[in-house]
Amino acid sequence: MEKRMFGIILTILGIVGLIMAANSFVNTHGGNRDVRMIIVYGLLGIVFFSSGVGLIRNTKDVKSKNEEVS
Repeated sequence: MEKRMFGIILTILGIVGLIMAANSFVNTHGGNRDVRMIIVYGLLGIVFFSSGVGLIRNTKDVKSKNEEVS
């Protein structure tokens, strides 16, 4: 369950990074875009999002010994 929660956190961070990259791309501030900032936010967003989704997808739920079977 801990791996799945970590995957959810990574996915959310990836979404935030992609939103920040899109926001920086759209807001030009007088025609001057900071391309490095857009690339860094975009790359980190893609890496976090893909690793979080992969971690969620590949983690299997295992019942613990303390859970009762109903």
